[in-house]
Amino acid sequence: MAYDHREVEPRWQQYWEAQQTFRVERRPGRPKFYALDMFPYPSGSGLHVGHPEGYTATDIVARFKRMNGFDVLHPMGWDAFGLPAEQHAIQTGTHPSATTQQNIETFRRQLKSLGFFYDWSREVDTTDPGYFRWTQWIFLQLFRKGLAFQAEIPVNWCPALGTVLANEEVIDGLSERGNHPVVRLPLRQWQLRITAYAERLAADLEPLDWPETKQKQRDWIGRSEGAEVDFPILERDDALTVYTTRPDTLYGATYMVIAPDHALTLEIASADRLEEVRAYAEAARRKSDMERTALNKEKTGVFTGAYALNPLTEQQIPIFTADYVLGAYGTGAIMAVPGHDERDFEFAKRFDLAVVEVVSPDGTTRESLDAAFVEDGVAVRSGAFDGQPSAEMRRNMIAFLEQRGLGRRKVNFKLRDWVFSRQRYWGEPIPIVFPVRTDGDPRRGANFEIDYQTPIALEESELPLRLPELEDFQPGDDPHGPLARALEWRFFQRDGRWFARETNTMPQWAGSCWYYLRYLDPRNESEMFSREAYDAWMPVDLYMGGNEHAVLHLLYARFWHKVLFDIGVVTHPEPFLKLVHQGLILGLAYRWYAVVDGAGGLLRALDGDSAEPAPAPEGGLALATGERVEERWLSEQQIETRDGRPVHPEHGVRVVAVAEKMSKSRGNVVNPDDVVRDFGADTLRVYEMFMGPLEQVKPWQTSGLQGARRFLDRLHAIASRPLDDAPPDEPTAKLLHRTVKKVTEDIEALRFNTAISAMMILANHLNGLRVTPRDAVERLVLCVSPFAPHLAEELWTLVGRRASILDAPWPGFDPALCEDEVVEVPVQVNGKVRGKVQLAKDATESAARDAALADEGVRRFTEGKAVRKVVYVPGRILNVIVG
Repeated sequence: MAYDHREVEPRWQQYWEAQQTFRVERRPGRPKFYALDMFPYPSGSGLHVGHPEGYTATDIVARFKRMNGFDVLHPMGWDAFGLPAEQHAIQTGTHPSATTQQNIETFRRQLKSLGFFYDWSREVDTTDPGYFRWTQWIFLQLFRKGLAFQAEIPVNWCPALGTVLANEEVIDGLSERGNHPVVRLPLRQWQLRITAYAERLAADLEPLDWPETKQKQRDWIGRSEGAEVDFPILERDDALTVYTTRPDTLYGATYMVIAPDHALTLEIASADRLEEVRAYAEAARRKSDMERTALNKEKTGVFTGAYALNPLTEQQIPIFTADYVLGAYGTGAIMAVPGHDERDFEFAKRFDLAVVEVVSPDGTTRESLDAAFVEDGVAVRSGAFDGQPSAEMRRNMIAFLEQRGLGRRKVNFKLRDWVFSRQRYWGEPIPIVFPVRTDGDPRRGANFEIDYQTPIALEESELPLRLPELEDFQPGDDPHGPLARALEWRFFQRDGRWFARETNTMPQWAGSCWYYLRYLDPRNESEMFSREAYDAWMPVDLYMGGNEHAVLHLLYARFWHKVLFDIGVVTHPEPFLKLVHQGLILGLAYRWYAVVDGAGGLLRALDGDSAEPAPAPEGGLALATGERVEERWLSEQQIETRDGRPVHPEHGVRVVAVAEKMSKSRGNVVNPDDVVRDFGADTLRVYEMFMGPLEQVKPWQTSGLQGARRFLDRLHAIASRPLDDAPPDEPTAKLLHRTVKKVTEDIEALRFNTAISAMMILANHLNGLRVTPRDAVERLVLCVSPFAPHLAEELWTLVGRRASILDAPWPGFDPALCEDEVVEVPVQVNGKVRGKVQLAKDATESAARDAALADEGVRRFTEGKAVRKVVYVPGRILNVIVG
C-alpha cells in the first residue's frame, strides 16, 4: 500500500474535530442544502457494511455542495426507543437506557471512523428527555385538535408474551415468536386520526421528487371513488350499507356478505342459524386480519338466515357471514357480484349461489360464466342502463341512486387510523391522565376505578413526562402493560383528588416522525426550534434511506408535518423535496440442509443444492415420520474448499453460495471496522459507491476492495511526484475537463459509480505521463475529495495547499474542451441501421454521404441501387434512402 491509512485517517479525523470543520452555520447570501439520512436504530450489533452505503452517498453530495458555495446541514442522531432494547433488558437485566447509550457510543465511533461530514453538535437521541419532551408536546397538539383519541378496537393479544402483536406476527392463531396462543379481544387503544389527512397526503405527493415511492404511498392511502348503497334487511327497519367502486354491477348483486365481527351479525341471524353463526364468529375472532384476507385462502362462510333486498332488482338476496370481510374495514359488509369479482365468483360456486352477467365485453349476453369478467365493458341485463359503457354507467348509476335516496357518491380510502398505543415499557410516556374513583390510596391496595372516558392532557409545563425506573420490564398478562405495575408513578394526588397516568407508551414511529426538525435547533429548551433556524434550513433537500420505510415512516412523518403546518409551527406543507432509496448490499452466505428429528436433533446433512428451501425439499428425499428438513447456513470463514468446491468442514456436504440480506443468523455480516482496519475508510467508501448504481441491489465481495485501494494508491503515487506548473498538453487537458464535467454531473445525478470510473481513467492517464501537470493533479484531488476525504486532505497538503480541502472551491471545466471533434454516427439504409461512421462534428452532408457509402456494412445494402435521398442531422442521424 502506497500510504498508511491507519495513520492518515485518524490524524485527519482528529484535525476535523479539533478545527470543528464540520460545524455548520448559515451565512448571509449563500444558498443552503439540507442532506438528511434516515437515522439508525442503535442495535447491539453495531453497523454492518450495508449501513454506510446511503450515508456515503449523502456525504458525497454534502461535501460537493459545500465546495460549490452552499451552507450544508448534514446531521446524525439515534432512533433509540423500541422493542429490541426492551427485550435485551429483559434477557440481561440491564436497564434499556444503559444498553442504548453503549450502543450509541459504538455507532458514533464507527461513523466517525468513516469520515462522514456530520455536524455532531446537532446530534439527537429520541430517548433524551430534552427530545421526547417535544414528541409529547406534538401529541398534546394532536389531542387538542381531536386527532388523538381512544377507541376499543380488536387487537391480537398474546398473554404469554404480554403484548399486542401485529397481524404479520400471528400465524394460524399462534405467535410467530414462541408459538403462543393469540386471542382477538377489544382493547382500549390510542389512535391518531390520520384518515382526516388522507386526501392531502395523496394529493400533495404530486410535486415531490420521489420516484417509485409516490406510487407505494398512493397504494397504501388507497383513494377510490365510488358509491355507498343501502340494502334494506327484510323484516327489519334498518339496512346494510356497502361501499363499491363498481356501482355499474349493482344489477348483478346476488348475495351479501357481512363480517363476523360486524355489530349486526348476531342480531340478524335467524334462530335456527344463530349457534352456527356464533361459532363461526368466535373462530374468526382468533384469526389475524392477514390470515382472514389472504388471497390464496379457501373461502369459508355461513348463511345467517337473513335476507336483504337488492335496491334495483328488488329481489331477495341471502346474507352470509364470511371471515374475508373485516368489520373494521369500510362498512363491514359487501354486496357480492360473482359475475364480475373473482373472490365472489369462487364463493358463489362453493355455496351454489346465482351468478348473473351484467357487464359484457361486447354487449352480448351469455347464460353461464366459466369465470368472473372483471374488466370494463358494456352494460347488459341492467334495465334502462343497457348498452352503456362501464365508465358512463358508473356516473349515471351514482346520479340515479342519489336521486332516489338509495345511495350516495363517496370517496373512500384504504388508509386506517394509526394505532398509537404500545403495551411496553421502553417508549415515550403518553402525557395523559385520568380521574380515579377510590376509597383510599390505590398505591397501597385500595380499590379503585379509572375513568378512561375523561382523558386530561398534562400542562406543557409538566413536560417531559419521564418513565419510572423499573427493575422488572417483563410483560405480564395485564393488557395495561408493565407501567401499570409502577404504582408510585401511575397514581398521584392533586388538590385532594386521585389521578392515574396513561400506562400505554408511544410506538417507535413517534420519535422518528419529526427528528429532522429538531436537528435545526437541537439545544433549544424553550421551543422545538426557532423560526430563524427553520427558515434557514427547511425543507429537506435530499432524504436518503432504505425502501423498507417507503410507506409507514414517510406517511406518518408527512402526517405530523401537515398537522404542524396547520397550527403554524412549520411553513412548508411537505418536509422532504427529494427522496432516494439506496439498494441493499447483500452478504454471501453458504447454504446446506439438515434433516432433524422432532426435537431438532441433527440426523444427517444434505448438499446445499439438493433441495428447495425448508421446510419441504424436493427431489424425492425419503423422510421418516417426524423428520423434517431445515435450512442451515455457514459464513465464508467457516467453509472449507475441497477439490475446488466449498463444503461443510464437519459433514463434508456441498454448500451453495447465496447472496442474502445481511443478518447474524445467516453469518454473512461484514463489520466495517474490519474493512477500515485492513483497507481504510476511504477504500470502503469508494468501493461501495463503485459497486453499481446506487439504487440497485448489489452483492458484497471483499475482493473488490483491492481494486478500490489500488486506485487510491495510484492517486497517492501521482501526487507524490514532482509536479509541473506548465499547462497540460491538449489530450490531457481535454480528458481532464471532460472528467471534471462528468464527475460534476454524475454527483448531481447520484451516478457515483460512473463518476469513479471517469476518475480512474484520468488517474491511469496521468500515471503514464512522463511529466505530471500540477493543474490536472489538483483538479483530480478536488474531484476525489467527496469520495475519499481522508486521502484527499493528505494529498491536498502534499501538493502544497492549505487544509481543509472542504474550504477549496469545486473545480470548473471549459465546455469547449469537453466537446468531441469527431463523433460516431449510426448509418441507416431505408430506416434500418446498417453501420457506423466516424465524422467531424461539423461534417457536411456531402462528406457524411461519402463516408457512409464507403462503409463496408452499408455497401452491402446500397450496391447496385440508386441513392434517392440522404437525411442528415449533424452528429445524430444519417439515413440513406435507396431504391
